[in-house]
Amino acid sequence: MGRPEPPEYKKLRVEELDGLLTKNRYVLFADLEGLPARQLQMIRKELRNKAFMAVAKKNLIYLALEKHGLDRKALEPHLKHGVLLIATNENPFLLTLTIDRLKMPAPAKPGQAATKDIVVPEGDTGIRPGPMVSVFGKLKIPYEVRKGTIYIKSDTMVAKKGDVITPELASLLQQLGIQPMEIGLNVVAAWDGKTLIPGDVLHIDLEAMKNDVITSEKEMTHLAKEAGFFEVPEVLQILAVESELETTAAIRAASLPLDSETTKIAVEQAVSEENALVVALGDKAKELGLEAIPAASAQAPAQQGGEQKEQKKEEKKEEGGEVDIGQGLAGLFG
Repeated sequence: MGRPEPPEYKKLRVEELDGLLTKNRYVLFADLEGLPARQLQMIRKELRNKAFMAVAKKNLIYLALEKHGLDRKALEPHLKHGVLLIATNENPFLLTLTIDRLKMPAPAKPGQAATKDIVVPEGDTGIRPGPMVSVFGKLKIPYEVRKGTIYIKSDTMVAKKGDVITPELASLLQQLGIQPMEIGLNVVAAWDGKTLIPGDVLHIDLEAMKNDVITSEKEMTHLAKEAGFFEVPEVLQILAVESELETTAAIRAASLPLDSETTKIAVEQAVSEENALVVALGDKAKELGLEAIPAASAQAPAQQGGEQKEQKKEEKKEEGGEVDIGQGLAGLFG
């Protein structure tokens, strides 16, 4: 004997799910475990124009998906509890990001697994010493008593991601006003008609991604500088600053005097080298905002320095002349 014919209502439900999968490009699977009905309504409202949501038994979802080529054995490891099916034409990564932003902080309960590393901050706890002292010791939190209350001496990690929350830790976190858990819809997988995407890939850490981009930019700029790749504008800026610093350091180390003549030569040489670089870059120099410096502009600072030096010499001569006259008068009149 074969399997009994499924009830009519189940057939209709599978047809409804099949219709959702046919009309939409992506389907996301979310875990409903521990999600309050009020928050589910809030999520429905937020996704009203972006996705269609359906709650169904896993076997019915499997039957509908098998019609579209997804084997239930590939999906079963991701679906542990009640399942919410989300059919959409939106990018599944962006939709998951929207859902994650709707999560709300919640207190930790004994027996729960920490969803992230939990840290208690340095500072006054406001807790008076007594029975709680043993809890601080058990959790290896450095503390001291200040003005009649327990003071945490430094930031301390009390649980790593995945650790089970103990009753002592749950009680302490509650007294400290720390809510390390999150209540919300947990997207566990997505399917695009060909590939099953696991939940840990769907969830995007924007802050970590931002830091990675900044680090990559710094590393690429450093690599371009070392390779002498002048197509990167920042490379020219870095080289110019480094050259100026190295030149200044060399002059100071050698105690080189800078009179008008040596200043003029140094300026002309620097301008010549810069103009040569502009010529070598060709049209790229215009894109970078670089242009050749006229020779007259280079000579102006040196001439000004020379004029100032000549003026100082004249002043010194006049001062010397006044002293000599005074000495002569003193000799005449004894």
